[in-house]
Formats: sequence, C-alpha cells, structure tokens
Amino acid sequence: MKPESRQALCHVAVVSCLCVATVHTGVFDSVLVQVGYEHYAEAPVASLPAFLAMPFNSLINLAYVLLGVYWLQRNAITLERPTEAQRAHYLKDVFAGMALVYGPVQWLRIWTQTHAAAVLDQWFTLPIFAWPVAWCLYLDRGWKPWLLLTIECLSLCSYGLALLHPFGFEVALGAHIAAAMGQALRAHKRYGSTCSGAYFALGVLSCLGFVVLKLCDHQLAQWHLFQRLTGHFWSKVCDVLQFHFAFLFLTNLNTCQRLPPERKIH
Repeated sequence: MKPESRQALCHVAVVSCLCVATVHTGVFDSVLVQVGYEHYAEAPVASLPAFLAMPFNSLINLAYVLLGVYWLQRNAITLERPTEAQRAHYLKDVFAGMALVYGPVQWLRIWTQTHAAAVLDQWFTLPIFAWPVAWCLYLDRGWKPWLLLTIECLSLCSYGLALLHPFGFEVALGAHIAAAMGQALRAHKRYGSTCSGAYFALGVLSCLGFVVLKLCDHQLAQWHLFQRLTGHFWSKVCDVLQFHFAFLFLTNLNTCQRLPPERKIH
C-alpha cells in the first residue's frame, strides 16, 4: 500500500474513532433519531440472527465496503508530476476510506437499532458529502491541508444543528448536498469534459433516487415491486451509485484539470 493510502486511511480511522468516542460521552443523547424496525418497510425475519433480521437492508451495506476496496486498489488518476499524483491519490483514498467505514456503521444501525448507532449513521453522512467540496476546492486553490481540515471540521460541527431542532440534521444534510452539487458544477464548468458531465448528471440522478426512495419507503411498499426489495433498499443502491459516480467525476476532473485543452475529451 502506498504511503498516501496509509495516511488517508489513518486519518479516516482517527476521525471515526473520535466521533465514536464523542457519541459515547452522551453529548448527542437528546438528538431525535428513528429507532425501531417499524420505521422500515422491510419486515424483519424472526428466524434470522439479529444482524440479518432485515436481510436486504443489512446486506446492501456490503456494497459500500466493496466500493471502498475497489477504489483503494484502482489507480484511476494519471498525472505527470509525482507530487500531484500523490495528493490526488490521498484525496481518492480518504473518500474510499469513508466508504469502508460508512457501510459497517449503517449495518450496525440496522442490526442494533440503538440511538448511538443511529446518530453515528447520520453524523458520518455529512463529512462524506463535504469531501467532494474539499476536493473541488483543491482543484481551484491547490494543495492546502488546512482548508481540507477546516471544511471537514465545519461539516462535523454542523451536526450540532440536530441538537437545536428536530429537523436540524435534515437542514445540515440539505446544505451539504447543495454545496457538493454547486461546487461540482462550478468545477465541471471550469475544468470538465463531456465525460465528467455525464458522471455529474448520473451522480445527481442517483442522489435524487437516494433521497426520494428513502423518504417514500413506506408509501412504495403498497406496490408489489417494493415489498421485498423496499424503497430503503433501493435508496442505498442509489447511494452507492452516487458514491461511485462521485469517484468517477472527481478523478476524471482531477486528470482533465492538468491536461491542455487540445487533449480533453469534448
């Protein structure tokens, strides 16, 4: 494993552990989260062990882990300058590390149905959406570690809105999604190509599917198509896809930004 990959995974692990420790101090005990199988359209199967009680909503979380492993191993960034290549790989591998952590955290929530696991599931979502913002700013402003750190710290702190209002998390998440899409569109206009535009469009569609299918989980269950593989399950499929398209978009943009105009694919 490359040094930048080890560093990226170490940073993700340290921040994840700090978040877990913070949650266990009880600071977020008053946050309103949904706990209990009744909040899911998929019916639990009593004959299965607790970690597979809702088999489809549980097993889909393996897709995040597989996605993270795939992108950790993929050398998708081709830059001529070694220093720039190392920095681009660090950005990619932090994102991959987030996927590796996020899958098990979601599975833990489905399995345990505890307040702490639900809080972690919500909290970890925010820095994932903040990372594309940080990556796009790197393309504009160059390598500024303090800027990456500031963006992620602000993102993590924004979960404090959940302490102030029952819909504080939804407000924070909506702001993160808007910022990620806005910054991605700006970066695409400046550095992008036809290829990156297609990835951006597919990522936006996947994000819409993620939001709509999750919100309509119970309503969709009246249809036979969504009674076994429910809206929540398909929302996670869309979530994995938007993760993947974000990788494709950002790595493509990273390469296009370094190419002269005549070598870009339009």
